[in-house]
Amino acid sequence: MTEENKMCPESENQDNLNPESESAAKPVPFEEDQPLEIQGAAVEKSEETAAPVEMAQPSDPTGSAAQPEEHADSEEEEDDEPELIEGEFDTNLESVVEALLFAGDEPLSAAKLVEIAEAGSIKTIRKAVKTLNKKYRQTKSAFRIEELAGGYQMMTLACFNPWLSKLIKVRSDNKLSPAQLETLAIVAYKQPIIRADVEAIRGVATGEILRNLMYKGLVKIVGRAEILGRPMLYGTTKKFLDIFGLSNLKDLPKIEELKNPEKG
Repeated sequence: MTEENKMCPESENQDNLNPESESAAKPVPFEEDQPLEIQGAAVEKSEETAAPVEMAQPSDPTGSAAQPEEHADSEEEEDDEPELIEGEFDTNLESVVEALLFAGDEPLSAAKLVEIAEAGSIKTIRKAVKTLNKKYRQTKSAFRIEELAGGYQMMTLACFNPWLSKLIKVRSDNKLSPAQLETLAIVAYKQPIIRADVEAIRGVATGEILRNLMYKGLVKIVGRAEILGRPMLYGTTKKFLDIFGLSNLKDLPKIEELKNPEKG
């Protein structure tokens, strides 16, 4: 098949370069005194054979002929996945248990599922859970229903832990606890400040909190204090300004405004 594919383009090019190749490929007996008539007949024949091709492929500058086909394809794709109409979905025990476990943020006991889903017995719930897990395995879903703390809960498979840990890290990086916010505010208003002064204001140890704020990129070491032991001085970073929408530290609210928020 490789030789045929290589030869096809060459034969087409030769036909295009030599318009008389058709007559040369199919010799017809003729007399020397009538070359023009035979040549004309060959031309007429080629025109007749070319006419159906022109009719089969009409030119359409606007491209309207192709649009109905594309529109038909899009309609077929939409019909493959129709929108769910209220009341159209036929609920059963498995789908009800699945919905309850999907929406719950803590394990639900079998007795609780029996009460909510009106299943009748714990055995029926266990059978429904088994059926759901079988379906999840067949569809290669990323989660299963597991027994946890005396109840059932949807949990992702262990093989997805590397990606889930990244998600948890992103969430933790963007979330600050009240203690972290309080420490960050002290550093922002009193910077440069040593850790002992932060702890004196808060009344508790802040070493771990300062390390977490440094890990999040909100606090940095800006130098050392010229006192005994030369402790490190802490200050805020450019990321702190970006997150809180400040162009510089002068844009921080005045302490008087924070003490009396109802004024002004």
